[in-house]
Amino acid sequence: MTTAAERASGDFGSLLKAAREKRGVTLRHISNITKISVAALEALERNDISRLPGGIFSRSFVRSYALQVGLDPDETIERFIAQFPEAAPAPGHAQAEQQQEEEEHDSNQQTAATFMRLVVISVPVVAGLLYLGTMTRRSVQPAVAPAAAAVSSGATTPQPEPTTAAAAPIAPPVAVGGTTGVGNSPVDSDRLTVAVVAITRCWVSAIVDGDRVVAREFQTGERMSFEFGRSVVLTAGDAAAIAVTINGEEARPLGTAGQVVTVRVTPTNFKEYLIAP
Repeated sequence: MTTAAERASGDFGSLLKAAREKRGVTLRHISNITKISVAALEALERNDISRLPGGIFSRSFVRSYALQVGLDPDETIERFIAQFPEAAPAPGHAQAEQQQEEEEHDSNQQTAATFMRLVVISVPVVAGLLYLGTMTRRSVQPAVAPAAAAVSSGATTPQPEPTTAAAAPIAPPVAVGGTTGVGNSPVDSDRLTVAVVAITRCWVSAIVDGDRVVAREFQTGERMSFEFGRSVVLTAGDAAAIAVTINGEEARPLGTAGQVVTVRVTPTNFKEYLIAP
């Protein structure tokens, strides 16, 4: 009789299930954390990849599952592709996925750099506030005694004569961008908006300025907009299942029915995706 470990060594789904049962976690628990449906997780354990969205999304499911059951995610994906070669990324898609990872890495670096700058700035500010607070307390304490002595001796302090100050002229409102107002600022024309509408159910992923903001199945008619400054990397599990607009203008189809497609829209290339007038 073969053991569970022997079955798992040649069966990807059994490998996942054995690791999950060893950890003592349920599919419902993994689903709640990863936001992957229980049906998709069950399909993974049955080796039924036809129930998965395909491409980068299937490998994303495998990575999320592996992390929850204590398996090495990269090794698990290699096993997955070895058993299901059709899940391997095409050359074009591999380049897009690498680009996504680079954008996420750049975003993480920027976040860390911003945090360090805030720390460097806040330390002298806090020290300065503490110093000012200490000096204020020292200057207030000596002044209390003379004031109390003056009150107790009945001495009166002459009050200054009231003076009338000339009213300062009110500055006129400032005109900004052709309109009159105070504190107005010109609209940031460097930011664009990409809107996605699901014509039918479709898996959609969007990485906005290096941050993944969505990666899930859209229901028919569901709409989501993404405002970006540097780029938005958009992936659709079915290129014909979504309609895209850029700044309210209709974009051309991203691909054909059933095609998994990834595009990167930037302020310099977005016009390439618009339908020519």
